[in-house]
Amino acid sequence: MSELSRALERHWRTREVFRWEVPAAFNFARDVVDGFASGRPALLWRDADGDERRLDFGAVQEGTRRVAGLWRALGVGPGDPVIVMLPKVPEWHLVMVGSLRAGALVIPCSTILRPKDLIFRAEHSGAVAIVSGADETAMVDSVRDQLPGVRHFLTLSADATPDGWTRLAAALADASPDDGRITAASDPALVYYTSGTTGPPKAVLHSHAYTFAQRYTGEFWLGVRDGDRVWTTSDTGWAKAAYSVLFGPWSAGAEVFLYGGRFDPRRELDLLEEVRPDVFCAPPTEFRLLVKEDLSQRSLARLRECVSAGEPLNPEVIRAWRDATGLTIRDGYGQTETILLVGNFPGMPIRPGSMGLPMPGHEVEVIDESGAPSPPGEVGDVAVRDGIPALFLEYWKDPDATARCRRGSWYVTGDRAHRDEEGFFWFVGRADDVIISAGYRIGPFEVESALIEHPDVVEAAVVAAPDETRGAVVQAYVVLRPGVEGGPDLCRALQAHVKEVTAPYKYPRRIEFVAELPKTVSGKIRRVELRAQAEAETGPE
Repeated sequence: MSELSRALERHWRTREVFRWEVPAAFNFARDVVDGFASGRPALLWRDADGDERRLDFGAVQEGTRRVAGLWRALGVGPGDPVIVMLPKVPEWHLVMVGSLRAGALVIPCSTILRPKDLIFRAEHSGAVAIVSGADETAMVDSVRDQLPGVRHFLTLSADATPDGWTRLAAALADASPDDGRITAASDPALVYYTSGTTGPPKAVLHSHAYTFAQRYTGEFWLGVRDGDRVWTTSDTGWAKAAYSVLFGPWSAGAEVFLYGGRFDPRRELDLLEEVRPDVFCAPPTEFRLLVKEDLSQRSLARLRECVSAGEPLNPEVIRAWRDATGLTIRDGYGQTETILLVGNFPGMPIRPGSMGLPMPGHEVEVIDESGAPSPPGEVGDVAVRDGIPALFLEYWKDPDATARCRRGSWYVTGDRAHRDEEGFFWFVGRADDVIISAGYRIGPFEVESALIEHPDVVEAAVVAAPDETRGAVVQAYVVLRPGVEGGPDLCRALQAHVKEVTAPYKYPRRIEFVAELPKTVSGKIRRVELRAQAEAETGPE
């Protein structure tokens, strides 16, 4: 039996015996955090200047109890929406978990939101409180007159604060510790607003059972073990942080490393050497830039697991990282609406470019328009069977959107893929991103991956551009590595390169060199914006 066959047998056996065992009453603070002894490392934080803080689980328990006590004193009760817009600081963990302890409805938001984004979220959710980072206080205060429902404004700032604001540190110091509420696993717990790659953000409502289910993301995909140190570079405002910065690692009692500085590839490699995490999770964009650095002199001896999610990771990046470090980046696929759905799991031989295999506890399929599973090799819609605790409750206050994503008993993700004979999933693109050119269906991911294999390319995004003859052609927007100039010769070289590594009809007939790609606040490429741009442009073929 081959290594792959043995690994597949282990995986399907694990899936077969898996059972969801969610308790009727569950609260992450009371049932997970409070179960770890004082003295056990919980959080290591460092900022760009090298300042450092360490919290053990005893300090986390005390801090989250004070957050719960503060909300009780302010009259913020069970189910009341609270916006948490904090950067990568320990207070984010304390406020998140302390608010769950209090039974509040927690709404994590990115610190790079613009005023209109904040107004939309506050109005839509009916938020009664906002907890803001020091750098975000002025922005929030500038639109306070447009946030009439928000009663409480708390800030991390230690400097003079605007009228009507409370300093969080002082408020927590004065608060009486509170054990919080007993919450049902089915009670609403979190709202994440989607990044809006194809339209306005939707409010994704999760229950406390979702925070329980994330332990399986930590176990099966991140590969977190007792005593590990886990570093995920995700922004605190997004669902990725839920499983990889908080719920996944802490469910296993692992220590989380949190870096408060901006991304710089060399600094990130320095930190990997200095902090020595066992598990490292970063988005594809960061890995694409890391492999452009000289990795030959780097020592990553303690690092055991490397994972990536957010968008599909290109095969060339996986190969380059493995060649340089001996470690394989394991790609994974999930959504704001779910925990991890499909992944390349520890100990499983991977097929570079594949999304991997279904997560234990999930029935994931590629289905057709009728809801029937598609045969191997046929492109269809990625869908997961409804009725599991890892799946969101609804698009909050939007029953039409909730209904649109259901097809019988399936939740339809909006992504397109196909499966091979062994059951591995292969990503094609968002349903709206698939390009139909002269009758051919072309997935943007395959073309983007081919472009990124070229040594001069850092990033690429592919969309459909209108064409009178073919209906649409493939148009690529390409970011080049520093020092490389774009021009007709490079354009032709890239087209020839794509023809060599994919079917020739998939090559980009139009290429535009750009300084950067438009992205959502969560870092995903806004192809909807590029499609609109392509419709207004013409280019040489």
